[in-house]
Amino acid sequence: MQQQEIYAQLTEIFRDVFDDDTLVLTPSLTAADVQEWDSFNHINLIVAVEAGFNIKFQTAELESLQQVGHFADLIHQKLASQGR
Repeated sequence: MQQQEIYAQLTEIFRDVFDDDTLVLTPSLTAADVQEWDSFNHINLIVAVEAGFNIKFQTAELESLQQVGHFADLIHQKLASQGR
């Protein structure tokens, strides 16, 4: 799956989790940039991404993520390791 496809699917997931159809994802977007991005919605986001992409994250993988771009890269790595 290409980065553009990952961002398209991620955008849908983010908009659903944060209930904001105007949300635009950029590689530098952080939790501080999204008003509703609190610890509860962070968990909802992780679960939704795992379900949406049919992948599983390890806690250690998520701890170092700071920006959406890092998250997209991790998703790309997970998909590539599955041959997708």
